[in-house]
Amino acid sequence: MPHRVRVTAPRRVLPGNTYLVTRRCAQRQFLLRPSPVTNAIFEYVLALAASRYEVQVHAYCVLSNHWHAVVTDPHARLPAFAQYLGSLVARALNASLGRWDGFWGGPSYSGVVLAEGGDAIDKSAYVLANPVAAGLVAHGRDWPGLWSAPERIGAAPIVVKRPPIFFRSRGYMPDEVEFALVPPPGFSPEAFRAALEESLGVLEAIAHQRLRSQGRRFMGRARVLAQSPDARPSLEQPRRGLNPRVAARDPEKRIGLLAALAAFLDRYRTALRARRAGVPRVVFPDGTYQLRIAHGVPCAAAG
Repeated sequence: MPHRVRVTAPRRVLPGNTYLVTRRCAQRQFLLRPSPVTNAIFEYVLALAASRYEVQVHAYCVLSNHWHAVVTDPHARLPAFAQYLGSLVARALNASLGRWDGFWGGPSYSGVVLAEGGDAIDKSAYVLANPVAAGLVAHGRDWPGLWSAPERIGAAPIVVKRPPIFFRSRGYMPDEVEFALVPPPGFSPEAFRAALEESLGVLEAIAHQRLRSQGRRFMGRARVLAQSPDARPSLEQPRRGLNPRVAARDPEKRIGLLAALAAFLDRYRTALRARRAGVPRVVFPDGTYQLRIAHGVPCAAAG
């Protein structure tokens, strides 16, 4: 019986979407374990990728074996942003660790479309509460890795300097990059910060209550920093779970997003069959990314 290759459905990449982006390390290893080198490399590359592809960053957290960010993609460049960030982080950190193996797990990143502003608040709070929910530190701001403090949202950009590791001092990479956190569309910095801090406080309190009920304590910064990059969590996690493409508080909005995605996939597959059959000038649906970028296929107008 022939082996069936699992093909990932194409992404629908539209300008202006807000996403929860996640990428996990290979074999769940602690390859992103906090350290001065890891923090400097990841922050520089994240700032560089956001600037290069004009992606707006609202919140981010880099855990020991995965990272999360909530971003808005005004120009439909999220795949290029994620590929650039992932490739450069992997090469730089592999060089710093003296390893050559694959750095990331799975074929690609996860990009979950967020329906509206409330979902951006929820997922940003989820991102910042991640170290607490995982039982690592008592508060998100105690995390020794990269963690975007809410007070940075709407504040003056920070200047991120090029790390001395991996990057050539006389290479083409900039000496420094400005990096700002901004609120999602529809929010003022003050309103988003207030809502985010409130939601974060609730999630952290829930995590504290859960650990108490389990008789557990937080690992703490010292034990996190003492971990080996080759190590991985002792507790197994479920594999092959759901891989959502959309998230929404409002069930009707979630249904609408899923219906729109299903319609896109149906039109995409119809257009792809026609192209493979030799039909001239096949028009692909709006949101087509890879074929548009790599092969210049015509796409329907937005709307």
